Amino acid sequence: MTQDVKEIFGTGGDGPGGSGYFPPAPAALAAKVRTLAPSMTRSMQRVAEAVANDPAGCAALTVTGLAELTGTSEATVVRTARILGYPGYRDLRLALAGLAAQQQSGRAPAITTDIAVDDPLSDVVAKLAYDEQQTLADTAAGLDTVQLAAAVTALATARRTDVYGVGASGLVAQDLTQKLLRIGLIAHAHSDPHLAVTNAVQLRGGDVAIAITHSGSTGDVIEPLRVAFEHGATTVAITGRPDGPVTQYADHVLTTSTARESELRPAAMSSRTSQLLVVDCLFVGVAQRTYETAAPALSASYEALAHRHRR
Repeated sequence: MTQDVKEIFGTGGDGPGGSGYFPPAPAALAAKVRTLAPSMTRSMQRVAEAVANDPAGCAALTVTGLAELTGTSEATVVRTARILGYPGYRDLRLALAGLAAQQQSGRAPAITTDIAVDDPLSDVVAKLAYDEQQTLADTAAGLDTVQLAAAVTALATARRTDVYGVGASGLVAQDLTQKLLRIGLIAHAHSDPHLAVTNAVQLRGGDVAIAITHSGSTGDVIEPLRVAFEHGATTVAITGRPDGPVTQYADHVLTTSTARESELRPAAMSSRTSQLLVVDCLFVGVAQRTYETAAPALSASYEALAHRHRR
């Protein structure tokens, strides 16, 4: 028996397998698979896909049985379980049994989100609404709250925050900076790669730089984050690919849901939804930490614009 397989019987300590660790709820399993599968090896992907597609069948299998079913090894099965957030295979089997019970109770969604060119608008609305809900649920399930808390702390005490994003991610960058400005913090959104880099060289310790890129490989976003990182700023990556190049320059990584793309629903739609959730979590966390100054700033900004909304 390999050391990796022995880990499924380990207890005590912090982290996976420790007394202070809580594995994801069964309902979060499918979301974790969708989010993390792109960063797994092909053999781990086979294990992850098997447990997501047939939780009841896999729950009945031993670690050896699942390894044989997927053409992998026992060690690969255990590593996959740990990547998905479970201390070991025993905990994953419990989650699979719980997920299977939920599905058998009739709570599995019957709607599909593939939108056809001749779908009536009522179906389009229903499918998009379901997919948005699933995207938000996936993102919430996969979001590392320890990393989130660290990013909130950095933002709450930052001298200045720069946010980089292009395309749809650029709109999310603007949304975050506008929110931070409303509570009295200094923040700038940069979608022009040249301006992003020239501003990044001015950052230093005590500043924060945030890169928003679903693919994790957008060069126009990675370059300014690298410059900020090298100049000592605290760096944050909001990305759908936790293994993407952007993360090598990120002190903190916030993972968004992996988009489900179709002909009439580009990936930018799902990625934008998940990114906005992360941005809202950051903002609310910062507002909580800075409430004594944030509340008056919000009130002042509201009063400054109130006359524009009166008839």
